[in-house]
Amino acid sequence: MPFRHPFPISLGILVLPFCLQAQTPEPPGQPTELKEIIIEGKAESLIGVATSASKGQTSAKELLERPFSRRGELLESIPGFIATQHSGDGKANQYFLRGTNLDHGTDFLMYVDGMPVNFRNHAHGQGYADVNFIIPELVGELEYWKGNYFAQHGDLSSTGAARFKLLDELPQGILTSTWGEYEFSRTLIADTIQAGTGKLTVALEHQFYNGPWALNSDATRWNGLLRWHWEDGTDRINITAMGYQGDWTSTDQIPQRAIDAGMIDRFGFIDPTNGGNSRRYSLAFDWTREEGRTTTRANAYVGYYDLDLFSNFTYFMDNAAPVGDQFEQQDQRWFIGGELARDWRFDALGHEQRFTLGVQLRGEWMNGLGLYNTMNRDRFNVVRKDDIFQATYGLYSELEFKPTGWLRIIPGVRADLIHFDVQHSTLPENTGTLSKGMVSPKLSVVFGPWADTEFYVNGGLGFHSNDARGVNIVTDPSTGGPADRVDPMVRTYGAEFGIRNESIPKMVNTLSFWLMRSDSELLYVGDAGNTEPGPASQRYGVELASYWRPTDWATVDLEATWTDAHLRTANPSSEEIPGSIPYTVNAGITLGGPEGFFGSLRGRYFGPRPLHETSDVQARESFQVNARVGYRRKNWEVAVDCLNLINRADNDIEYLYESQLPGELAPVTDRHIHPIEPRMFRVSVTWRF
Repeated sequence: MPFRHPFPISLGILVLPFCLQAQTPEPPGQPTELKEIIIEGKAESLIGVATSASKGQTSAKELLERPFSRRGELLESIPGFIATQHSGDGKANQYFLRGTNLDHGTDFLMYVDGMPVNFRNHAHGQGYADVNFIIPELVGELEYWKGNYFAQHGDLSSTGAARFKLLDELPQGILTSTWGEYEFSRTLIADTIQAGTGKLTVALEHQFYNGPWALNSDATRWNGLLRWHWEDGTDRINITAMGYQGDWTSTDQIPQRAIDAGMIDRFGFIDPTNGGNSRRYSLAFDWTREEGRTTTRANAYVGYYDLDLFSNFTYFMDNAAPVGDQFEQQDQRWFIGGELARDWRFDALGHEQRFTLGVQLRGEWMNGLGLYNTMNRDRFNVVRKDDIFQATYGLYSELEFKPTGWLRIIPGVRADLIHFDVQHSTLPENTGTLSKGMVSPKLSVVFGPWADTEFYVNGGLGFHSNDARGVNIVTDPSTGGPADRVDPMVRTYGAEFGIRNESIPKMVNTLSFWLMRSDSELLYVGDAGNTEPGPASQRYGVELASYWRPTDWATVDLEATWTDAHLRTANPSSEEIPGSIPYTVNAGITLGGPEGFFGSLRGRYFGPRPLHETSDVQARESFQVNARVGYRRKNWEVAVDCLNLINRADNDIEYLYESQLPGELAPVTDRHIHPIEPRMFRVSVTWRF
């Protein structure tokens, strides 16, 4: 497809120089020693630091070396993590990890510094986590955990958690612009300047994309950031303001039968008025004090968020043409919260020990959380509209006890109290107040290191909360009949055994075997575009990761996962978990130094997966290859990205549910798909000043 837009940009290609340890010249006649590579990111040594084999981090350099098409694909640097999309480019991605269809964030907790990204009681799904407000070039590190063995993580973290750590300051100003096919454009300008006794980072980003769809997506995004940083030998302070605004038209998932009949092609649409808009604004304060053998961390945040989303997944099943089944989900909320934690380090039994105590608070005020029936984005019926307040109080502690040089024992415990308050509703009987608490013990044991190898045993209890509307419901607002209430907090159980080996120079290998059980599975309901509580579930699997950096200009990585996931039901023929991905492979090679040519080649594969509890219908496998080649010199660089290099006609997402097209006399159970975009090229130019 030709370039159709006169002025665009992409993910930018800010590739930070490798950090090299200074090399001292040797006297003449003596052999020259090779300079040591200071490794950051995934290949960095975590022996003596990590408390599980699956714990890791990705550096800024590694993130920006990855050619990707969407912001959410930053999270695919987490081994086994898959980020896809089932509708427009402006909303949160669909996430998968450890055999779990996370929908838009359920059971995987995300932070930006100390501020949570996920929203409870969201109009489009519990735990909704939209990362479109993050500017990739301003991320200093992505830290990740898997499992519920970590005391600092509470609600929505049973599968794992990730923290985007923003840069304190930019080493240079940056202006980057990308032009791409299908009218893709992105421009970013950012710089750090002196501001009083601290440093002020300012950034502004604009992105536009129409996509390959028969219906132009007109996806427009604005991001802005102001971050003031100050530090001395004891204290570090960051004050960060962030703003995001997005508007888009959606091509939602479409029925396979419409493609097969020639009604539409793979990039076609059924309802031309789907789409939405979203905004997020926040102000955050982060403070760290290193004083003697104590570390104190405090953060506070306040923000505003809204989303207005129009979708139509069943077309004309509930309402005949021309009305149709379009619905609107509206979310508007203020959120506030913070955390205070302290580490105490002390000597005992000849080794340094650590004790951590922390408290977390969060409150959200949701006004007019609404679900409406619409036609061409005009409302004609109020299904329900609620005002909700929810507060969360968390207290956690952890002891890292080292009785010998080869053993670390890390017990932890966490207590959470959640207050659910549906203050107003279209049906008065669906209002109500309820408070529920849970205590979740954790334990990690680390053996070694021996021969640059550590062994980890982890176990813990966790939970995920359910939507306050389901917690307090009495009457189904759609049917008017009685409705069953859901448990406010659902218990989860996790365990893991793993190995981390670094005996081969400049290589890190990890292997983990894990188990997770839940008392109630959150299942995606395709024709409602939401999740609902289901039966109990069990998952177990294996994860392998290998990172090799043989020189300061080459990196090779391989990540592979296998998972078995089942519902714990009395019917053995109906045990499959829809959307549970059984195996994934993610691998790549990156070449290039601070100057000259550079490149990256990455492949991502995820296997067929059940679309129904009986497993009689499977989604197709997906294999995508992305590539980058470029040239950099001093303060500038040029790069070309090729996304979907081998032009596979795979699907981003597949669902199985009933829908009805014009002319059909009854609903039809069918596969509904959203295709991966075809091969496309994007050219980026970056100047640092």
